[in-house]
Amino acid sequence: METDAGQAKSVMPERRQTDSIALSAFFDGHPVATFAINTEHVVTHWNSACEQLLGYGAAEMVGTRDHWKAFYPQPRACLADLLVADDISLGESELYQGKLKRSPVIPGAYEAEDFFANIGSDGHWLHFTAAPLRDRQGRMVGAIETLRDVTERHNAESALRKAHDNLEHLVDKRTAQLAEMNERLAEDIGQREIADRQLRERNLALTELNNKLSLAQQQLLQSEKLASIGQLAAGVAHEINNPIGYVFSNFGMLEGYLADLFSMLDAYEEAEPGIAVPEVAQRLRALREQIDLAFLRTDIPLLMDESKEGIVRVRRIVQDLKDFSRTDAHQEWVWADLRQGIDTTLNIVNNEVKYRADVVRQYGEIPDIECQPSELNQVIMNLVVNAAHAMGEQRGRITVRTGRASEAEVWIEVEDTGSGIAPEHLSRIFDPFFTTKAVGKGTGLGLSLAYSTVQKHHGRIDVRSVVGSGTTIRIILPIRQANPSVPQDATS
Repeated sequence: METDAGQAKSVMPERRQTDSIALSAFFDGHPVATFAINTEHVVTHWNSACEQLLGYGAAEMVGTRDHWKAFYPQPRACLADLLVADDISLGESELYQGKLKRSPVIPGAYEAEDFFANIGSDGHWLHFTAAPLRDRQGRMVGAIETLRDVTERHNAESALRKAHDNLEHLVDKRTAQLAEMNERLAEDIGQREIADRQLRERNLALTELNNKLSLAQQQLLQSEKLASIGQLAAGVAHEINNPIGYVFSNFGMLEGYLADLFSMLDAYEEAEPGIAVPEVAQRLRALREQIDLAFLRTDIPLLMDESKEGIVRVRRIVQDLKDFSRTDAHQEWVWADLRQGIDTTLNIVNNEVKYRADVVRQYGEIPDIECQPSELNQVIMNLVVNAAHAMGEQRGRITVRTGRASEAEVWIEVEDTGSGIAPEHLSRIFDPFFTTKAVGKGTGLGLSLAYSTVQKHHGRIDVRSVVGSGTTIRIILPIRQANPSVPQDATS
């Protein structure tokens, strides 16, 4: 027996030495840049491909903890270091934010892609993968990291994006030129037809053209509304995802907590007959400390409250969308609170506005007014979205106010800190189809629709704007509609 044991002891070092030699040969012959570290973060292998890619030789790295020098100007953990330290959360939260992911091929491995300015004269993009190294008993003895140069691919993608942007610019420019040529051609044809036809034929043609123009305007108005609804639907979907996400997450945690509580209760029931036995009492105390029963009693109500808050948010968003559309109102004249309608509309357009500007509410005391709420909501939406689109590169501010104009009138005001409106455009902003946006970016019907709606409500619109400082649009509305079917002039 002693002879056998002695032989086993002599064989094991030889096997480890053979494994180490084979691993070194594999590293040196591998065409992919690869290095390995042990559990002390000391470099154990640094192959030739690594030397060529990173510019540091194996003699400089093996036996040291200086492998960070090949990647960063200051000491910082590499991906292999995070595996050895069992601190992959540091990489996810700080070092590789949004870039780190699990390897789909190697169990326990992680991979990422990043730019390293220290490598070469202009820096390099690397795709790197780190995996744990384990011995025959499954214990971690280190980590291996492979590096692949993907700089050419990134440069090609960048060039492709630039070419695509240039192509889009050329297409837009050509489209605008063709549109201008088409307009000129249509004008020439119209002039020829007017010159060739008699007065009767010309009047018939103009009548038919007016009918077609009216139909086209109605279709465009409907398209504008449908486009707005599409934007709102996308915003609502975005807003719903957040509360639903943490509701599901919290209820999942709640199930785990309840399972622990049931385990504790089962243990109490089992211990009731023999509670005087010291071993049983000790086991109960250990179990209570293990699951932290006091913490569970505190955290479960908090989770329930947070989940209820999420559900309430979902219901509020859906209700706001319903209040905004008011499809059940059949466009009837009703008494409504303008401030409630404004809040509903701001909630609906939040996803369109929140990345561009902060919204400030300054509501004065106003009574309910006789109106068609859904149409006024559409007006507020158009004004707020236009204000958001007027913001420049810096984040701006949109202020929505209400107040009492007189005993018979109230006002709503939307003020922004955007680019403002040029004086030559100020008199045309309510004209149908007039827009200062690029081709394909707007129909020019948003403010025209707002003007028509205010006119329908026997109200007025006042516009003040300073180029570079912003625009203020005030809507004055009567509290009671004397004759809803007969609109008055909406200009002030």
